[in-house]
Amino acid sequence: MQKKIVSVIGGHNCTEEVEQEAFDLGRNLAKVVDILVSGGLRGTMKAVCSGFKAGGGLTIGIIPSYNKNDANKFVDVVIPTGLGLARNVLVVKSADVVVALPGKAGTLSEIAYCLQFGIPVISLGSWDIKAVIKVATVKDAVMQVKRILRKD
Repeated sequence: MQKKIVSVIGGHNCTEEVEQEAFDLGRNLAKVVDILVSGGLRGTMKAVCSGFKAGGGLTIGIIPSYNKNDANKFVDVVIPTGLGLARNVLVVKSADVVVALPGKAGTLSEIAYCLQFGIPVISLGSWDIKAVIKVATVKDAVMQVKRILRKD
């Protein structure tokens, strides 16, 4: 049976509230999926990886540089791409479903890739786009991930 993978995307910088939300999301997703993929850096990426590991899950960071040391300390498997922002395609294509937290243009590009490739994307306080599943809470995001994975 194939492992269930979620990618969580979001900004490098975040408020304490969003950081806590990302941690809680990661911790709760660890009960639902096998592997978490992120961009592997700081901000929401670090917080969600920290939460996922606290929940007992395995984290993968697909980082933009060639330097493995650029990844946050909560990444179990570092994939150094040297691709810069082009690595965003790999972050979303690795996933069965994507959860978007607040972020800027990089997050928007990842959402666009999801829509281009038909990967379900859930927005938790991120960009408000018609084709994206919008949720208000971590609990709602996790419920949507479960629902989408059951269809697979």
